[in-house]
Amino acid sequence: MGLHRNARLGLAGRRALVADVEAGLSCRAASRRRGVSPTTACKWWSRWSEATAQQRETMSCLEDRSSRPHRSPRPHRSPRLLPPVEQARICAARRRSGWGPRLIAGETGHPHATVWRTLKRAGISRPPKEPREQPRLYEWPCPGDLLHIDSKRFVRFTRPGHAVTGDRQRSGREKRMRIGYEWVHSIVDDHSRYAYSELHRDERADTVTGFVERALAHLNELGIEPKRLLSDNAFVYRHNRSLRELLAAHAIQHRFIRPRRPQTNGKVERYQQTLKREWGLGRVYRSSEHRAKALSHWLRYYNERRPHSSLGGHPPIRRVHNLPRQDT
Repeated sequence: MGLHRNARLGLAGRRALVADVEAGLSCRAASRRRGVSPTTACKWWSRWSEATAQQRETMSCLEDRSSRPHRSPRPHRSPRLLPPVEQARICAARRRSGWGPRLIAGETGHPHATVWRTLKRAGISRPPKEPREQPRLYEWPCPGDLLHIDSKRFVRFTRPGHAVTGDRQRSGREKRMRIGYEWVHSIVDDHSRYAYSELHRDERADTVTGFVERALAHLNELGIEPKRLLSDNAFVYRHNRSLRELLAAHAIQHRFIRPRRPQTNGKVERYQQTLKREWGLGRVYRSSEHRAKALSHWLRYYNERRPHSSLGGHPPIRRVHNLPRQDT
């Protein structure tokens, strides 16, 4: 059975207590020395004196015993277990209505706790979880075969916020400032996971088009020739004429994910989680301006030095430099 978590004495303390009694002290004196009640001292001394030699050697007689009764007026069942007919009635109400224990208790006339325990024993205290869909992993064979694009919003601030300090108090002046938001626009290469990000005050069509143009130029400098661009169905992507003309000029096919299916664009979604955790919240910045200055340094670290689990612990630049037919 072991020991109760709130027990005053452990096995060593109980053994010392019975040793005091064996040495000639009374149970009251031994209890005063060990800081327990006389009743507790008499209990452990009684169990020790009635134990066999083997029980004393293993000290099993000084362990806590189960509080469950040894005998029950109803054989093969716990003393206060509901009859099977009542249990079936509770389970039937659950399957019929889908109600929780409190509503079922009002219908069946049994206490809330009794209904909950009955449902738990039957395995229907919670609705069954839908099986998780198996991930469909894919990876294009060469850098530039597919680029993922997305943006993530960050709150601007003039002092460290509660996300890193835990302090949610703000002065009236800070509440009236309304300093707004800023967006990190990101493009991630599907094969190498190489990322390019920029910080902007909005996500309008001209901002997105300018960002994509600079990203394509940066990737071309690395020797990557983009062929496809994958985005979600945001208005700024699907109905952006300047972006459509830019991609057509570079012979890049623009693809869109299926509605309400962000997993298809999962590589950039996962990158944005890392971006938020390591860049956005990984340091205590004095203001959002200081955070903005740190983006380029973190991005260089992410691409050139940070180990990537899906790349065997190598940084993304490793795959960018190892272009097909270039290295073996």
